[in-house]
Amino acid sequence: MTGFILMVPRAGKTRKSLGFGLVALCVAVVTLAGAAWSVGAAARSIFLAQEEEVIPIIAGGELDDIPALMRGNLPTVTTSRARGDAPRPTPPRMCEMAEDYFERLDRGTDQVSGYTRRNEYVRRYRDRRGFLTEREMRAARVAWHYFETFTQETTGMANSVGNYPSTTLWDTASYIAGAVAAYELCLIEKPEFDRRMIRLLTTIKGLNLFRKELPNKVYHTKTGEKVDYANKPGEIGFSALDIGRFLVWMRILKNRYAHLGNTVDSVLLKWDFRNVVDSEGLLHGAYVDKESGETVYAQEGRLGYEEYAAKGFALWGFRPVLAHRAEPFLTASIHGIQVPYDGRDPRIFHSQNYVVTESYLQDGLELGFDLPHDDSSPDWLHSDGWRAEFADRVYQVQENRWRRTGFMTARSEHNVKGPPYFTYDTIFSDGYPWNTVTPRGDYVPDHAAVSAKAALGLWALWDTDYTDVLFEAIIELYDPENGMYEGLYERGQGRIEIFTANNNGIILTALLHKVQGTILTPYVGDTEVWYTAFRDQDLRVRRNYPDPPQQADWLPALRHSVQTEVDF
Repeated sequence: MTGFILMVPRAGKTRKSLGFGLVALCVAVVTLAGAAWSVGAAARSIFLAQEEEVIPIIAGGELDDIPALMRGNLPTVTTSRARGDAPRPTPPRMCEMAEDYFERLDRGTDQVSGYTRRNEYVRRYRDRRGFLTEREMRAARVAWHYFETFTQETTGMANSVGNYPSTTLWDTASYIAGAVAAYELCLIEKPEFDRRMIRLLTTIKGLNLFRKELPNKVYHTKTGEKVDYANKPGEIGFSALDIGRFLVWMRILKNRYAHLGNTVDSVLLKWDFRNVVDSEGLLHGAYVDKESGETVYAQEGRLGYEEYAAKGFALWGFRPVLAHRAEPFLTASIHGIQVPYDGRDPRIFHSQNYVVTESYLQDGLELGFDLPHDDSSPDWLHSDGWRAEFADRVYQVQENRWRRTGFMTARSEHNVKGPPYFTYDTIFSDGYPWNTVTPRGDYVPDHAAVSAKAALGLWALWDTDYTDVLFEAIIELYDPENGMYEGLYERGQGRIEIFTANNNGIILTALLHKVQGTILTPYVGDTEVWYTAFRDQDLRVRRNYPDPPQQADWLPALRHSVQTEVDF
């Protein structure tokens, strides 16, 4: 490096002229600049030589093995994040909608029905959209009155059936559905909605769980205590299907109402999920062996409900891959339609393969026949394609039966007044079409009915002349003091004079869907307490709490053969 000495005059010595000083300063500046350039050039050559050898590690990238302590801070990857699509907007409450709101909706009327290259499905039917009419609003008010009448002040829980103080997690989800619909349809305001939901969630957080794992199948609504099916103290196991439905509505609550998010998380973080989803992605319920008293875990769910419940778990990061698959399934040709049913033999697996309307309705009304990671597709495009296509078959076979036999048909399981109290009113089961059976398998054709929840659900998701007929049959079946009746007997015995949480909750869901479309809305945050809690403990591993799902964790989009012609 070239250096220099700048001479500074000392006392007692002759000072040089000003010109000499300026010349010396210029020489110094030029020399310093040259030295700096030399150092910079050397440094640049060193940096450039090293740049090719450095491989940057991006936090959260493929080369970064994130410790478990930090994985909860990863954002959940959805279609909007992975593909750069705009998330679906959360619709306004009905009373806050502009008059031209529905004129501006993308209805996909120019789309061709069938599968897309991503295995999405475009149905040849469209759902109903629009403001509620006076008759529809009356039905909504009556259905909500069920919950006003039969919710217990002591716990905030709603009775499953009228005055009987008992409930399940499935029916509790129906109550939450009813409350969401009542608020969004402007039947109640935020203070009432918040009061009800916070009271209910506080009770659920404090429930005594089945063997410290998950909620018992049944609870007493006045005391919040575990009970058996006779409403006597005791514990009988847990239902993976009930929990799956509850998880769907927990996610709807959390995504729509951010102020309830931490409360929702705190409920689920009390639960132990180690035995409900296995390593292959199957769902398992639990029951108590009558002889040994031991807990038995058994695969739970059949085609229809199993896949719907699986999506409830997937919405919270679990990966129930096998539970979400249609296989193994078979089809039965009924009135020209290949109706899919579960292919597992009931004689071997000891579980019936009922085909009913409700599980497909819930998937369509609440989730839009979409996959759990899909937060951006329009309402007319269904990313869980085979579910939408199977649902169309379930609808069409019921319309075909009406046209060919004259029997108005909207089949689903439903309660009845008196023994056996509950009936599976099926499209197909045990090898027979239009089979109506008790939980024990007894044939009870006199219990066949037009289910009110099935009729209104079909009316909401299939805008056809036939569902107009169903609407007219059901819309006046109500008691202003107790809610909507369960249905109308098929063989002319009149109304099913019983009132239930599930029926009224699904009716409210169907009416809300007419106004807002798919009820599940996108999550608006990045990280969640559900994913970050207990990261410094082994509790997350022991209870099988998941990490935020990434694209590799998405449930696959599948397709099956499409029926294009009616069988004869």
